[in-house]
Amino acid sequence: MTTEKILTDLYDVVESRKLADPETSYTARLFGKGTQKIAQKMGEEAVEAVIAAVSESQERLVRESADVLYHMLVLWSSKGIKPTLVWEELEKRFGTSGLAVKEARKKGQ
Repeated sequence: MTTEKILTDLYDVVESRKLADPETSYTARLFGKGTQKIAQKMGEEAVEAVIAAVSESQERLVRESADVLYHMLVLWSSKGIKPTLVWEELEKRFGTSGLAVKEARKKGQ
């Protein structure tokens, strides 16, 4: 299974949980708290991944990275962003220097 397929399939599961019972679905509980709380949780998970990267085991970083990806998918879903939009943006950038991408942002492109 490709990475894109795994993430797209997980996104579909996240979408399907929007209307699930928050008593039995963590994802539904997140959606019930709103985008601001989802974004906060995404930030917390990102910080945990950074900490794992600099001071914990590789296994811990793998687990925290999975948490970051999951919470990012929930955040995208809460904002109506389909993974394909992100894949298309990444594809546009492929083969372009990261420095060029940053410079284009500065110029408002």
